[in-house]
Amino acid sequence: MKNRVSIILIAIAFTAISCNNNEPVRSNDPEIPVSVSPIVLSSIEELINTNGTVYPMQKAEFKSEITGAYTLRNNPATGRQFRLGDKVTANNVVISIEDAEFENSIAIDSKKLNLDLAEQEFRKQESLFEKGGVTQRELRNSEVNFTNAKYDYKNAQLKLAKMKVNAPFSGILVELPYYTQGVQIAAGQPLFTVMDFGKMYMEINLPEKYISQIKQGFKVRLTSYNLPNDTLWGTITDISPAISAETRTFKGRVEIGNSKLQLKPGMFVNADIILSQKKNTIVIPKELIMRNNDVQYVFVVDKRIAHQKEILLGIENANKVEIVSGISKDDRLVVKGYETLKDNSKVKVIR
Repeated sequence: MKNRVSIILIAIAFTAISCNNNEPVRSNDPEIPVSVSPIVLSSIEELINTNGTVYPMQKAEFKSEITGAYTLRNNPATGRQFRLGDKVTANNVVISIEDAEFENSIAIDSKKLNLDLAEQEFRKQESLFEKGGVTQRELRNSEVNFTNAKYDYKNAQLKLAKMKVNAPFSGILVELPYYTQGVQIAAGQPLFTVMDFGKMYMEINLPEKYISQIKQGFKVRLTSYNLPNDTLWGTITDISPAISAETRTFKGRVEIGNSKLQLKPGMFVNADIILSQKKNTIVIPKELIMRNNDVQYVFVVDKRIAHQKEILLGIENANKVEIVSGISKDDRLVVKGYETLKDNSKVKVIR
């Protein structure tokens, strides 16, 4: 009986020793210093980054169509002559070109009188035709004369209009070559350029791998080193279905609202095309993720023990990634010192 009790006690002791040897953390393991951070739910965007030059939606360049004396007109808004950078409104006369010989050759007054006479004759012939007083041929001849008179008068008006050059839409004068007032200038001389850049656009070229992802209506965030404190927004409006065989890219167009005129024509901008967004989700820096073959994991700390947590990734951008599963918002994530950790390592949390 005594021997049997001794055997049982030895077996119990051996079991206890074996269990202690199988524990992953031993009291004499060194503590690895780490820093931890609570997990805070935040937002993340999946982006495609590109860049390009912005252009105005409306631009018009004007040259003189006739030879004559140059006159730069006054800006009704300022009371002084138009200047580079001035705002113009639609139909503002910016420049006039005077040529008495050209104006006389148009004979606008005589063409107007001829039109009035031709119309009176046509109306008279219409009335007589209804009463049987003239033939249909006579009526048609009067109608032809009236029509020709209308065309003659309209053409005269068009020629006369060449003497006054007006803005076709509201915008900004971005080019205004200097000429001395009253000097004779030849036909074909540049006069001014007006741009409306309240709306802008930019052409983009994207790698072919994105052609099935990019859709019309996607939002685009735009920044420029010229506007370090401002962010503007655009929308993808056009996408080409053709891929360039030389560059393996496809073209698209982004339209940009620029009501405050912050962007200037020709500016170089950075564009982030937003493919997808998530809010109130777990987002961590990419650099914290460790990899072992196909397994991706991070470390979290619980009671001075580091635990390896296999994770599943969601959307990502250049620096951050969404964690779909594997950790929760209650975990304390190791953000420094994780490089030397193993599962169940003892750690000492430092700040």
